[in-house]
Amino acid sequence: MAKPMVLIVDDEPDLCELLSMTLTRMGLACRAVGDVAAAKVALKERSWDLCLTDMRLPDGDGLDLVEWLSQQPQSPPVAVITAHGNIESAVRALKLGAFDFVSKPLDLADLRKLVAQALKPTSRDALDGSTAAAPRLLGKSPVMAQLRELIARVARSQAPVHIAGESGTGKELVAQLIHDLGPRTDAPFVPVNCGAIPTELMESELFGHKRGSFTGAVADKKGLVQTAEGGTLFLDEVADLPLHMQVKLLRLIQEKTVRPVGEAREVPVDVRILSATHKNLATLVAEGRFREDLYYRINVIEIKVPPLRARLEDVSELTATILTRLARRAQVNVPALDPEAIRTLAGYHYPGNVRELENILERALTLCSGGRITATDIAVRPNTAPAASLDLGEGALDQQVEHIERDAIVKALEQSRYNKTAAAKALGISFRALRYRIKKLGIE
Repeated sequence: MAKPMVLIVDDEPDLCELLSMTLTRMGLACRAVGDVAAAKVALKERSWDLCLTDMRLPDGDGLDLVEWLSQQPQSPPVAVITAHGNIESAVRALKLGAFDFVSKPLDLADLRKLVAQALKPTSRDALDGSTAAAPRLLGKSPVMAQLRELIARVARSQAPVHIAGESGTGKELVAQLIHDLGPRTDAPFVPVNCGAIPTELMESELFGHKRGSFTGAVADKKGLVQTAEGGTLFLDEVADLPLHMQVKLLRLIQEKTVRPVGEAREVPVDVRILSATHKNLATLVAEGRFREDLYYRINVIEIKVPPLRARLEDVSELTATILTRLARRAQVNVPALDPEAIRTLAGYHYPGNVRELENILERALTLCSGGRITATDIAVRPNTAPAASLDLGEGALDQQVEHIERDAIVKALEQSRYNKTAAAKALGISFRALRYRIKKLGIE
């Protein structure tokens, strides 16, 4: 079997030699080039399994190469080598499509781990209808096809992903699929509901503690972060993290270390961070309730899970699958659906999304008789209009709100002679919130 090929892009001979020696000892073949132009030529000449590039190169920087590679078909994963502490460049590289990054001075153990993950084979690089994982994310609507395609793309990366969507849309399922389709699939997937952990216990639960560090700490305890070592940590409802824990999470992401309660030293960890919330993080940042720096760290890649009302054509498939699962659990035959019951399900707008559909079907299965579900067995919320009647045009409501908000801010700025502090006071919002809105709305 041919050895995996790694392309090294760096103009420092000593670093190239160190990388070549390390990769050769891992049983890999490698070649080094000194600039972006030579790298592009080499990448066109043959197929590569991995590209390692420095950020600073004689004819450009590593970001140029990352962006170029992201536009090429069948491109290899690319990892960037950044200066120590240059997290901003690393985040930009991840946003452009880099697999991961490693900082100088190089930690060879970290480098070997990164290379091993990048070269790890997976039989499920694409998530489509033919894969074993596809039935877990049902729906043939265009928005679901786009979601599956995006999941397949981000699964191979190590970049933090934030999953946005309403309650009941399946955000944890998306996170699980990202883990399953990526190189960490053999390691743990650890979901954490940040809103369900008492504030006083949160640090101990996430980072662990040493024996005797506080009353009741009778033994050392490994935290959930260390439990996810080598795998994925999924922080559900991340918006509920108190501010002091947001600081500690930021350090975990930047330094890849944790400090258990009562421990004097930090412990290195290797986890991929996925997060989710049904709240609007950008709004919380503007209100000062969520750290702006943390927001940009966890939101390197954002995935928006569509609500069920945006894909009502999938209700039929979801209904059949859910009813089959519920009937199997209840050890009864799968009931038939009357045409009127089908119309009721297809016309409802599901404020509770897929979770609400499942609750409706579970109740109907319990109440139906004669192995048939009728319209009277389908309990939906009263006074709700079907999604089809909400014909405002895509983004119409958001545009109206933004127009009103823009006018109010411009008027307050004019009246205060463009004193932002006075304008914020007149609007009844904080200076930070005003500054965020000015930037968001493009007001100069």
